[in-house]
Amino acid sequence: MTTFTSREFNQRASEAKKAAKEGPVFITDRGRPAHVLLSIQEYQRLAAGPQKIADLLAMPGVEEVELEIPTARDRAQPADLS
Repeated sequence: MTTFTSREFNQRASEAKKAAKEGPVFITDRGRPAHVLLSIQEYQRLAAGPQKIADLLAMPGVEEVELEIPTARDRAQPADLS
């Protein structure tokens, strides 16, 4: 994560743009994050919105993920609403 103050950002904009290729660049005002500089590719990925579950499940390499689901030992009990 890279952080620039507003003053640093104004003085070193080209450095900030280079850093944004590696990840988000936070720009602070009075010590607090105020803006984020992203590469256009990262912005487009975020702006695309949520993907469909079918697209996520069709991701290459997902078949190699091991998923162990433990057997449930607890039995459901009726709720006491009295």
